[in-house]
Amino acid sequence: MRVLVATAVPAERDAVARAFPGPVREVPRPGVTLHRVPDGACDLLAAGVGPALAAASTAAALTAAALDAAPYGLVVSAGIGGGFAPGAPVGSLVVADTITAADLGAETADGFLPVTELGFGTVTHHPPAELVRAVADATGARPGTVLTGSTVTGTAERAALLRARHPRALAEAMEGFGVAEAAAAHGVPVLELRAVSNPVGPRDRAAWRIGDALAALTDAFGKLGPVLTSWNPHDR
Repeated sequence: MRVLVATAVPAERDAVARAFPGPVREVPRPGVTLHRVPDGACDLLAAGVGPALAAASTAAALTAAALDAAPYGLVVSAGIGGGFAPGAPVGSLVVADTITAADLGAETADGFLPVTELGFGTVTHHPPAELVRAVADATGARPGTVLTGSTVTGTAERAALLRARHPRALAEAMEGFGVAEAAAAHGVPVLELRAVSNPVGPRDRAAWRIGDALAALTDAFGKLGPVLTSWNPHDR
């Protein structure tokens, strides 16, 4: 099974690449440049920041693979992100059992309404439960909801609001829902894995541990090879 790993930025992509032996090679495709690991079973993509660009880049990679008659069997949204205390402390890993768009909807006098309550669209994707459990067992990642937002949380008030609205939320990032939308359009299952670099809440750059989170991402993918290659997508 071929796997596409979509990160936001090259630093995250390179952290994933370090988990594989040997150098990756660049594979230019229309609209994107893939980094292919030596055995060809996994392509890495720096898809861009935010749900829109992540969705567009992931869709381009999926379309190119389908036209090459070498489709992917799984898409993984991966990278660093914010963690909701106390469930996801800095340095921990989170695997999404639910990928939710936190801010896709409408603000009303009675509060926020997700787009689904307006009568259209979707705000949630569910990765395959068996695969989520296998990833959690292999890496020690904590399963829970990972929120996608176009704006990163920067205040305690916003963090509390999100926790009240999404009580199972463990992490916040900016790309997972976009990647999941592209995967769903191609009928490909999706997974999201986040290494926590900072707490969700007030922006305190001195408290960020980006290097540690990238190292945790490398370590996680070093343990995921057997999980991803042995998983049967027809069992989902």
